[in-house]
Amino acid sequence: MSYTFTKEERLCSKRLIESLFRNGSSFVVYPYRIVFLYRPLVQQDAVPAQCIISVSKRRFRKAVDRNAIKRRIREAYRLQKSELYNFLQEHSLHLLLAFQYVGKEKEPYTMLYQRMGKVLTKLKDEHTQIYMGEAD
Repeated sequence: MSYTFTKEERLCSKRLIESLFRNGSSFVVYPYRIVFLYRPLVQQDAVPAQCIISVSKRRFRKAVDRNAIKRRIREAYRLQKSELYNFLQEHSLHLLLAFQYVGKEKEPYTMLYQRMGKVLTKLKDEHTQIYMGEAD
């Protein structure tokens, strides 16, 4: 699997974003709030997951700070997404994801990377519990 983050992996469709926030479930793994929605895989879906990353303008006034945090989150996701993609392809699913940064200050990249791993593991567990009726 290539470690890229292409345009197709970005969630840009207003209709899909609206359905994600209206029908999706969420959980928090500090400093992230994750909103997710699993859908059956459709042939036109080129990638198993699409995501959007947001950082609050209210907490981080300077665009430089917001963009730096988004870059770090994108990099952490890019390097760890392969395991999630394998899981989604096994189960023929398409995942819509929103990463919302809820931290009050800029966290170091190592912490963001570590927590991203926990987020991706929890996403797989959530699917197993909710949709397959299996409990840990």
